[in-house]
Parts: sequence; C-alpha cells; structure tokens
Amino acid sequence: MVRELKTPRSGRSRSLTSKEALPAVAVGGPRHGLARTLSKLGLCSRTEAVRWIAAGRVAVDGRIVTDPEFPILRGRHRLALDGAPLSASERLYLMLNKPRGLVTTAQDERGRETVYRCFDGAGLPWLAPVGRLDKASEGLLLFTNDPQWAARVTDPGTGPDKTYHVQVDVLPDAALLQRMRAGVMADGEALCAKQVRLLRQGERHAWLEIVLDEGRNRQIRRLLAAFGVDVVRLVRVAIGTLVLGELGKGAWRTLSAAEVSALAVATDVSAQAAR
Repeated sequence: MVRELKTPRSGRSRSLTSKEALPAVAVGGPRHGLARTLSKLGLCSRTEAVRWIAAGRVAVDGRIVTDPEFPILRGRHRLALDGAPLSASERLYLMLNKPRGLVTTAQDERGRETVYRCFDGAGLPWLAPVGRLDKASEGLLLFTNDPQWAARVTDPGTGPDKTYHVQVDVLPDAALLQRMRAGVMADGEALCAKQVRLLRQGERHAWLEIVLDEGRNRQIRRLLAAFGVDVVRLVRVAIGTLVLGELGKGAWRTLSAAEVSALAVATDVSAQAAR
C-alpha cells in the first residue's frame, strides 16, 4: 500500500498502486522490494525494515509506503525515514570472539542472551552476523552491514574454509580419524570434513583440528556423533586466512581493509577452482 504525504497545498492524499507510484523508467526494470532494499543498504535487518515500513516511517519519492514488497529501482528512487533522506550506510566489518552460552541472533524469542550483548554501549550501527555459531560453540564470528560481502563469505560452494579446534571425549586412533575424513551418511545427508587431524590428547580427552569447506547446521557435532564421539568444546579459530589469534573472550575488533579483501578474494579463488 502507498499513500501520498500530506502537503499544505493539497491537505489530503490518495492511495496509489505500486505501478502508479513507480516512475515510468523503472517499470519492468531490475528492482527489489523496499524492505530488501533497505537491508541491502546496510541500514537495518529486513525484519526491522518491515517494521519501519508497516509503521509508516518510510517514504519513497515523497510518498509514504506501507508495502514491504513495493518495487524499488536503486539509484532512481529517493528514500526517507521519518522525513530524513536515506543513503547507504558506511560499511563496517568486525570479528568477535563469541563466548559459549550466547545465541547468534539479534532477538531471541525465548529470552536467551544473544551475541549482541558483547556490543553493549559501543554505539555501533546495525550489523548482521556472517554465518552462525550455535549456543554451545565459541570463537570467531564475523559481523557486517554489507550483505553482498556477507553472501560471498558464507556461500556454501565458494566461501573460504573454516577451521575449528574441537575437544572430544575419546582418544581417537588413526583408523577413527580416517573414518571421520571419509565422512558418513546421517539422516540421509552426507557429512564429511575437508581435513581432520589430531592436535593433542590427554588421559581422557583429545583436541582435533577440523576444517570445513561448506557450512551445514551443526555439521561437526553431527559428524562426530555418527561415530559415537561427543563434543566437549568447539571453537572456531579461523575463517580463510583470518585467525582468531589472541582476541579475548567476548572481545571484538574491526577488520582491516586487507583482511576484508582477503576473505573476498578467497571466495573468488574457490569459485574459479570449482569451474
């Protein structure tokens, strides 16, 4: 739904269809829904954009739009929020050492603490997690307001490798490690790792380094469970060439331009190798 902003001259507004409100040059051209456009500008999540639009806070070319799917042609429409012009947000990229016990979401319907607790008081703009770590997992987690970059990093076919250090409740022998590398079918799904190697072991527990070249839900936990192995701790220590290093638990830092570019380049190399 679209309604025109009231002006002193007209004193009233009329409803317009999506097609009427679009400039003629935009009709039939490449365009996205309004909510998606706001999200891709790095201004907010798509969910938050839907809320803004439904509340009548967003205007397109001077008209309030309440339809989140209203078609927008980037570069030809003027967007405003509460009367203030909108433009793409400055891109920001950061890494967090996620503590165990936090969920990777902005708002949790069950009231659990989220990773955004780590940013309290920092005055950061809206940022989305790049991929996820489950509640019990720890380590390197990326955030950005650049959806295109995030999509490249998380692409299951061409994204960079992800490296994990995993503490397990067994002392694996060479045969078990080889079976883990070979993979297994679990619930009709093939689960495997690109690399599995023993880092160290004690009397009861061992640490493995596991490298994944794709991201599936709880992939490592499910893979190990298929061999009767329980995970004690799971820490992501690297994404591509970006390593967690000495970053403290719950601490974060911005990525350098070189680090941002390196992750993007890694996706290009993987894409070329896949051809």
